[in-house]
Amino acid sequence: MANYFLTILTFSPLLGVLLLAFVPKTRAGTIKAIGILATLIPLVLAVMLYVNFDQAAKGLQLVQQSNWINIPVGQDALHIKYEMGVDGLSMPLVVLTAVIGTMAAIAALTINKRWKEFYILFLIIEMGMFGVFTALNLFQFFVFFEFTIIPMFFMFGIWGYQDREKAAMKFLLYNGVGSAIMLIVFVALFMNTLTINMEEIRQALTNPMSPFNVDEGLRFGLFLALLIAFAIKIPVVPFHTWMLKAYEEGHPAVIMISSGVLIKIGGYGLIRMNAAFFPQWMDQMATFIAILGVINILYGAVLALAQDDLKLVLAYSSVSHMGIVLLGLAAMNAEGFQGAIFQMVSHGLIAALMFYMVSIVHERTDTTNISELGGLAKSMPVISGVLLTAMMASVGLPGMSGFISEFLAFLGLFGTRPAIAAVGALGIILTAVYLLRAVLGTTFGPIQAKYESLSDARAFEVVPMVVLLSLVILIGVYPAVLSEPLQATLQNIVPRIGG
Repeated sequence: MANYFLTILTFSPLLGVLLLAFVPKTRAGTIKAIGILATLIPLVLAVMLYVNFDQAAKGLQLVQQSNWINIPVGQDALHIKYEMGVDGLSMPLVVLTAVIGTMAAIAALTINKRWKEFYILFLIIEMGMFGVFTALNLFQFFVFFEFTIIPMFFMFGIWGYQDREKAAMKFLLYNGVGSAIMLIVFVALFMNTLTINMEEIRQALTNPMSPFNVDEGLRFGLFLALLIAFAIKIPVVPFHTWMLKAYEEGHPAVIMISSGVLIKIGGYGLIRMNAAFFPQWMDQMATFIAILGVINILYGAVLALAQDDLKLVLAYSSVSHMGIVLLGLAAMNAEGFQGAIFQMVSHGLIAALMFYMVSIVHERTDTTNISELGGLAKSMPVISGVLLTAMMASVGLPGMSGFISEFLAFLGLFGTRPAIAAVGALGIILTAVYLLRAVLGTTFGPIQAKYESLSDARAFEVVPMVVLLSLVILIGVYPAVLSEPLQATLQNIVPRIGG
């Protein structure tokens, strides 16, 4: 594939934006068709990327570099290049973005107002997510990162439920602060290494022969600041409250994008920057990161047990499951890192499927309160069956992706910090309890008379169910589909940690 392939993939959603600009806003059917079709182009390109990816290569692939911006600075000039590339870490997340993007676009068919604005913002966010995972320098990473925050603010605020404006403001406040911290770190890194290229920064900070002598105190400060910035995105307790409000009030299609992909940027940043730029500090702070992961797991699980709203159960479940990513990273070995990346992809698929199924239940019953539901398996057997299967995947049933990711993450951590891993493993038990309580309370038991004649899954609703569930099972049964591309890249990352 030519070296401009990633540029085409990243900006392909904008073709849909261009077409939508010329469609009258009253043509709802045409707008929705274009919105979905526009996500199929990057999906096809992402599949081509996976098929043609060289799994044995350690370095970056499909690298594109060209002059972009020249800023005069005294007698010299600051040259900002346009740089894109993928490796075994970013490629699976690009594919995940494409899959979730198409499935969420289908879920958005239930949008009942301002369809044109919704799909335009939706496609801009998809472009931003692709850009974050393919960017090779800090400037591009930050620019694409911002392209995900601002449109998401409007999508929460316009197409959410009753308290949507407050949810949108909370999202913007937390993520805006994280973005500001990240920008300050990026500027500091440039001032001390005179480059914005991620690989050149890594070499400048980790190579003993580097001419740049960055003070250890500054290194720790930058590491900690980046940790906070990405902890807000994951989110790590106590920065998680924006997620709870946003997931409670947001439209399901928007939540699918957020839970499926956007919060994974936090985990990606911790690996791509914290672990790569500051391996010694990553090693020294590993116990602290592991404790944060255990807090996330147990706090999210315990609070999920107390919720009556299915959306809040899943929101707390996301907090809990993202704690497993932190445990994998804290292991500081290949098994743990692989488990963290597996968890990001697995949780992205499972969370998107769970929120999608809950949205269908809400659309039929006009409620997501467990106490008001029950017995839905009688009137909606397919929907209830898929919801139950998704729950089992989230619990970590063998044969599904959730099992592989949890197994690898805990395997890595038991090898280095067994006591913390043992405490974190309690979260797996609690996960089974709160998810069984929520799903069985929704689908089994006596059914109310008003729910006896509900329609089961419609044709267009089945597509996301089949696609997402198939991928969850594929990764669970044949984990090499994800692990093989990771192996060579992890050989570049893990051996440097703790060195």
